[in-house]
Amino acid sequence: MIKYRLIAFLAVLLQLHCPTLGQPYPNYHADFVGIGEHGGDLKWWQTAAFYQIYPRSFKDSNGDGVGDLNGIAEQLPYLKELGITATWLSPIFTSPMADFGYDIANFTEIAPIFGTMADFEHLMEVAKKLDIKIILDFVPNHSSDECEWFRRSAARDPEFKDFYVWHPGRMENGNRHPPSNWISVFRGSAWQWHEGRQEFYLHQFVKKQPDLNYRNPKVRETMSNVLRFWLSKGVSGFRIDAVPHVFEIAPDNQNQYRDEPRNDWDNDPEDYGYLQHIYTKDQPETIDLVYSWRAVLDAFQKEHGGEDRILMAETYSPIDIVMQYYGNATAEGAQLPFNFLLISELSNSSNAHAYEGTVLKWLQHMPKGRTANWVLGNHDQPRVGSRLGRDRVDMLNMLTATLPGASVTYQGEELGMTNVWISWKDTVDPSACNTNPSIYEQYSRDPERTPFQWTNAQDAGFSNASKTWLPIAVDYKEVNVELERQKPLSHLNVFKQLWQLRKQSQTLQRGETEVKALSDAVLAVKRYLERDSTYLTLLNIYDGVETINLLQSFPDLPPQLKVVVVTERSQVKVGDLVNSTSLQLQPKDSLVLQTTSSYYSYATNGEARFLPVLGVYLWLAQVGLYLSNR
Repeated sequence: MIKYRLIAFLAVLLQLHCPTLGQPYPNYHADFVGIGEHGGDLKWWQTAAFYQIYPRSFKDSNGDGVGDLNGIAEQLPYLKELGITATWLSPIFTSPMADFGYDIANFTEIAPIFGTMADFEHLMEVAKKLDIKIILDFVPNHSSDECEWFRRSAARDPEFKDFYVWHPGRMENGNRHPPSNWISVFRGSAWQWHEGRQEFYLHQFVKKQPDLNYRNPKVRETMSNVLRFWLSKGVSGFRIDAVPHVFEIAPDNQNQYRDEPRNDWDNDPEDYGYLQHIYTKDQPETIDLVYSWRAVLDAFQKEHGGEDRILMAETYSPIDIVMQYYGNATAEGAQLPFNFLLISELSNSSNAHAYEGTVLKWLQHMPKGRTANWVLGNHDQPRVGSRLGRDRVDMLNMLTATLPGASVTYQGEELGMTNVWISWKDTVDPSACNTNPSIYEQYSRDPERTPFQWTNAQDAGFSNASKTWLPIAVDYKEVNVELERQKPLSHLNVFKQLWQLRKQSQTLQRGETEVKALSDAVLAVKRYLERDSTYLTLLNIYDGVETINLLQSFPDLPPQLKVVVVTERSQVKVGDLVNSTSLQLQPKDSLVLQTTSSYYSYATNGEARFLPVLGVYLWLAQVGLYLSNR
């Protein structure tokens, strides 16, 4: 009897010396923490999986060789299968397609090649049923030269006279020249002479894309009304195209524009890189303009209710400028200024230290309280498998799924689709067409825009047309949704497993982050959260077998970790326990590991709560001893 009472006394004493592990019954509720107390409720977009659809290439429903809205609606359940939160659609508006929809003739009308407004409304209904949010592409820098606004501006209509950036040019020795030396992104002068108006207009992209004049308040209000129109249709936000270009420097007191200085490293005077774009990009007014668009979205939400409507900003700018798009002390900006560092700073030869530096660059610059995001690819960049290697597709999807914040996946990256070689004859991208057959490949974006690969049937299941708008990849019979669904460790299924884990894990949604290069070859991302499991993502970036001691870098880890996600390169299986002191990674291997939680979870009053496992054992021991002595 005395022995039993002594054991019970020691158990109670242990609990008293370990207050963080639990409290003795009956006051155990004092130390319980609900999930909601880990920093409050998250907004839908803060941990979202975004998926970019390039409509021309996603799914053709009517056999014309071009994807369309009904094709998207038909295949939207596939996005649900992936675990996607929201999809961003590249432009679907009326356009002569000089730049495949980024030259808009009517900002509130659906392009016939994609369908009708009724088709769009049907897509919205399908998306709502599937709980997938729709994000539209907002193209504010320019319109098409076939836009009614431009036609009326060229005709000097008083309402539209200053809607665009016009200038009579410079007179030198009796000859008229463009107002400045500014160069278009798509080569050549950024100024185009208009015979009707007898003036030059600015176009930072192709000449059929005249720049809007945001120094005119009427332009700003008109474009804000475009946002309101689509918000009223139920969209959840906008991706803002080419944000840094929206403002250019104002003319001086003599109504002249300043020339931009040269770059010594570029000797082609027609090439965009020939100049330093200090007067045509990243002007301070641009930041405030984005803040004003955020105010439009917030005002709409205040009036109509519902969840957050968001802005995602395309910002290939220096990091200190990108961070300003988040907002400041007095104004909110874009919830997600796009993080392109994984695109711009990593190459096929980057080592783990470069990966670490790239990830930390964003996290360390990001203002407190803001949400990170990770973009691996888009319709303007070579595909991940072509840029960083086919054998790194899984590890990169693993990286973005387990880093904090939101991620953006370009259609097909979940399958491991790669760039397709396109001949000069089949090239349609204006960026390439404005060059010549000897150099077009370095400018073309067609290779990453080819049709999505659904099956091994004709046209990869994308269309039943005799010819698609771009050629189908030659490997479509080996890389497609239908086939990859059947392979447990295909790129597709690894992607699905990652996002299923992400949605189930409070640590991956809310936890702290530690990023370390364990060697030149191995990158580790540790995610941890008080009273929840810790996760460790490991990437072996190179071709050698790597053996690592995790406790040297993370001494608080337990001796063993459980494997929760693997790839086809892994020798371990899901559910295996691995030793923290001697873990072997195969070439280009990647894993997600998990600690066994030291807390027992239960529900009370509709809330999830946590009790330390050791505390549970001690309490049960006390009860057992008490009952045995009755």
